[in-house]
Amino acid sequence: MAGSSDLRRRRATLEDEWSRWVPRMGATGPRPSGGAALREDVAESWVRSLSSVDPTQDSAPAADGDAVRRRWSASPLRRPVDGLAEELRSIAEDAGFVTAVTDASGTILWTCGGRTMRRRAERVNFAPGGRWDEPAMGTNALSLALRTGRPSSVFSAEHLVTALHGWVCYCAPVHGPDGGLLGVLDMSTTWDRSHPLAMSTVRSLAATIEARLRAEAPRRTPRAPAPVRLTCLGAQRAVREGGAALVLRPRQLEILTLLALEPEGFPPERLRAALYGDRPVTASTFKAEISHLRRALDGGVATRRYALTAPVSCDATDVLRALESGDADTALDLYRGPLLPRSVAPGIEAWRTFLEVAVREAVLASGRPDHALRFGERAPYDAEVHEHALRLLGPGDPRRALAAGRLAAALRD
Repeated sequence: MAGSSDLRRRRATLEDEWSRWVPRMGATGPRPSGGAALREDVAESWVRSLSSVDPTQDSAPAADGDAVRRRWSASPLRRPVDGLAEELRSIAEDAGFVTAVTDASGTILWTCGGRTMRRRAERVNFAPGGRWDEPAMGTNALSLALRTGRPSSVFSAEHLVTALHGWVCYCAPVHGPDGGLLGVLDMSTTWDRSHPLAMSTVRSLAATIEARLRAEAPRRTPRAPAPVRLTCLGAQRAVREGGAALVLRPRQLEILTLLALEPEGFPPERLRAALYGDRPVTASTFKAEISHLRRALDGGVATRRYALTAPVSCDATDVLRALESGDADTALDLYRGPLLPRSVAPGIEAWRTFLEVAVREAVLASGRPDHALRFGERAPYDAEVHEHALRLLGPGDPRRALAAGRLAAALRD
């Protein structure tokens, strides 16, 4: 166990950091950036959490008890955890810990431990039904492990909620045989019992659960990922074959678009630069976005060099193929606006400019006035395109009035 004086000093330092930052943080308040005393992943979690979590709340919100019991009964984690229950209880009781298992949403489904520690845990609803995801309970080891897919520990005032400052938590994610996140295994105790071996114990137990899941999994041919259609010109959405939408955050749509446009893929640092540029973003945040996208695509993103391994079609790549074959008509049909118009990712901005210029040049090289008219509708300030339309339209063509009006408006602005 770490020296008690070292633990007290560490706790006091973190309490100072918490008091320095958390009460002043808000929508426009100061932002801690992490450092020797305050880890960067904790600082980032504080910022995210304060939009939904009151640091003074005294316990975790609760899910419906009957629903939790049904979820545990149906959970793939139940059988391997039941098989390890005696060992988990022995470790928890001997070391003075409370052990918990959650589902992928962060809801606790099962706990064990000695009577005294379980009573303490119940005061903050660290018990079946308690919700410990980041939007519900802020910064804690369970929420960090759920977000990053990696083991995590949170000590004392690293927790956002003050009711947890007396705790230390060690947590490891549990993945199914297909790589999907099923939940987390957590061991928690009072801060003064912090022990350097606790994390290795949690990781070892989580690995044992995963091994039992693999042993129980039926042997079967891997299912091919369902084809996905990505729309990123003038809009942003991804839909599976059959019409089911993929639920992706904007950053994940940016990653998917870049991977679709560059099928040879990206080394990790180049993709990170294409997404964030010079912004200081942690490797854990970047990898978490990749992991979320990989799970959404049923594993369809290669590791090491990031590239798509799932079938993804994309309107932007269709435009490029049409331009390469000289088919301006198809390119214009598909080009419904700028690439991910709200994105400020450097890689997306570069591709956005490339596509706009390429389509525009195809229009100016075309001898068909309808091409210039169609593109001009989406480029109202482009006087050269409107002039090109007027040159191509015959004197008696009624569409000249439309082109002339657009040109006048463009020149006036």
